[in-house]
Amino acid sequence: MTGTVFVDTNVLVYSRDASEAQKQGQAMAWMTHLWTERCGRLSYQVLNEFYVTVTQKLQPGMDRQSAREDVRFLLAWRPIAVDANVIEGAWRIQDQYSISWWDALIVSAARVANCSYLLSEDLREDQTILGIKIINPFHTEPETIRAG
Repeated sequence: MTGTVFVDTNVLVYSRDASEAQKQGQAMAWMTHLWTERCGRLSYQVLNEFYVTVTQKLQPGMDRQSAREDVRFLLAWRPIAVDANVIEGAWRIQDQYSISWWDALIVSAARVANCSYLLSEDLREDQTILGIKIINPFHTEPETIRAG
């Protein structure tokens, strides 16, 4: 596989969730791969969801400063803004594919970012939406994707 990879919030969260050791290891492997290949993308929505989840929902959670450092670090992936284009696209995706609003926003942002793949455990694995293949990062090894 080749192409840019959009990362859903759950991958970022699991990379910091020590209570889910197996998923944490897999998420870290994906994150390392995406940094090495320079093919990771995300949105400001994902960064906001990540920050809230790791500081307010994880037990034990991350301290705010560490979470903020993670967010600042991930800004290198040129996050996609949730603007009118992303929202309009998400409406079409939600209607056509009958997925949740939040997932439709993620897919729409991945489309705007010209991604070939979307890492998420929330959407149906191996489904393709508007040319973006959904990959469950906990069932697929990162080495199957090469930057393109």
